[in-house]
Amino acid sequence: MSASSEPVKDSDILDRKESASDYTDTEASKYDTSKAAAVWTKVDFFVLPVVTLIYFLSSLDRSNIGNARIAGLQKELKMTDDQVGALASHMLLLLEHVGTYTLIDIPSNLVLKAIGPRWMVPTMVILWGITCTLQGIVHNYAGLVVARLFLGLFEGGLLPAISLYLSSFYPRRQLQLRIAIMFSATSMASAFSGLLAAAILKMQGVGNKPGWAWLFILEGLFTVLFGVSCYWLLPNTPTALSFLNKEERQFVLHALHEDGIISGDEKDETYTKDNFIRTFLQPHVILVMIIGFMNGSTLSGLAYFLPSIVAGLGYSGTHAQLMSVPPFAVSAVLSVVTAFFADRFGQRGLNIIFFATIAMIGFSIFYASFVDHVRYGSLFLLVPGTYCIGPPLGTWMANNSAPLIRRATALALLPVMTNLGSILSTWLLGAISPAPRYTSATITLLVFQIAIILCAALNIAWLARENRRKARERAAVGVEHHHSIVGEDNSSIWFEYVL
Repeated sequence: MSASSEPVKDSDILDRKESASDYTDTEASKYDTSKAAAVWTKVDFFVLPVVTLIYFLSSLDRSNIGNARIAGLQKELKMTDDQVGALASHMLLLLEHVGTYTLIDIPSNLVLKAIGPRWMVPTMVILWGITCTLQGIVHNYAGLVVARLFLGLFEGGLLPAISLYLSSFYPRRQLQLRIAIMFSATSMASAFSGLLAAAILKMQGVGNKPGWAWLFILEGLFTVLFGVSCYWLLPNTPTALSFLNKEERQFVLHALHEDGIISGDEKDETYTKDNFIRTFLQPHVILVMIIGFMNGSTLSGLAYFLPSIVAGLGYSGTHAQLMSVPPFAVSAVLSVVTAFFADRFGQRGLNIIFFATIAMIGFSIFYASFVDHVRYGSLFLLVPGTYCIGPPLGTWMANNSAPLIRRATALALLPVMTNLGSILSTWLLGAISPAPRYTSATITLLVFQIAIILCAALNIAWLARENRRKARERAAVGVEHHHSIVGEDNSSIWFEYVL
C-alpha cells in the first residue's frame, strides 16, 4: 500500500468552511496524549522510512568513491599519484561543494513549494542515481570529475529540501527526533557501505567490467528504482495523508497551525522578496550559520578521514575500516535518544552545548595523549559530540524561522555553511596536518568546539531576551487579543522562540 497515490484534494479533506482553523480547542482536547501520539506515529510510519532511505542512499552514493578507489579505480583510469593524492582530492571536493552543493541549496528550497516535494525530491533521487550509475562507465579522470560535479548538482539541494519537508509535517517541538532519525542514515551508510562494497566487488570481471564499476552501477540503479517509487510513496503535504481519517487530518493541521506552520498546498502570501532578504539579517540565523560552518568542518573531516586516523592508531587494512564504524554507531543511537528529550523539554541550544563540550573533551584527549588505545577511545567522545550537533542545529534553525520563505531560506543557508566548512576540513586533515598526530587540525577543531559553545550560549541569551520582550508586549496588548500565528513572521509578539 502506498502512502499516497494521487494527492488528496482539499475538498476531499477539509471543506474550507470547516477548515483546520475552525477545529476548536475543545475538539482538539479530545485527543489525549496517547491518542495524539498514535496519530503522529501513523505519520511517522509513512513519512520517516521514505525520507530516511532517501538520505541513506544519498550518503551511500556520495561516499562509495572511497570504496571504488581501494578496489582499483585509480589503476583502471590510469590516474597519477598526484591526482589521487592531496591536490586532486581537495580540488575535487572543492569543485563538488562550491560548484554544485553550495550553489544549489538556496534555489532548490525556493522552488520546492512551487513544484511540490512529491515531484521535486523523487526527481532529484532519480537524476543523481543515473549519475552514480554512469560513474561505472567512465574511462578517465576527467570523466570522473564531470560525473562528481553532476552528482553534486542533482544531490546538493536534498538536505535542505527534506529538512524543510519534515518541518512542514511536524510541530516545532516534535521535529528534532524526526530529523535525528533521518540524520542517522549517514552513520548507517558509513557502516553499511563497506559491507555492501565487499559483496559487490566479488563481481570483478562480470560483463568484462571491474568490480568498482559494478559498485557504482548497482548502487545507482537501486537509487533510480527507489526514486521512481517515491512518486507514489512520498506524501506531498499533510493534507495528502490519505491513511489518516478526516478527524485525524484536522488534528494534524490544527497542531501545525498552532505553531504557525502552513501546509504546502495552502495559500501563502508571505512568499515575498522582502521576507527572503530579511532572513540574512536575523541574529539567530547568523549565529546558527557560524555554528554550522564550524560543525561542518569537524564533521566532514571525521567522515572523510576517520579511517585514516584509525589507521594511524595501529590498525590496518580491513581492520582499520571496521574500527572506524563503532564511533559512528554510538553517534546514531545517542543522537536519537537525546533528541527525544530535547523535543520533550523544547531545548536545542543546551543540546548543542552538551555535545560540543563532549567533542571538546574528546579532542583534548586526542591531542594530549600519545597512547594509541587512549586516542582511539577519544573517538567515542569527539565523533558523537560532533555528529550529534547536526540534528538540533537544523531543528533550531527551522523552529525559529517563520514564515515559510524564511524557513526555506534559513534551512538552505545552513548546509551552505556546513559545505564551506567541509572544504576547510579537507585541507586541515590533509595537507596542513600530517598523520598520525594531526596536530594543527586537532587544535583548530578543538577551538571550533569552544566557539560553538560560545555561539550557542549567545544565541540562547538573545532568544530568551526576545521572548521576555514579546511577553511584556503581549501583556500590554492583553490575552483577549491573542490570534493565530499562521503566516506571521518570527518577529511577531505571538511567536515564541525555541531555546
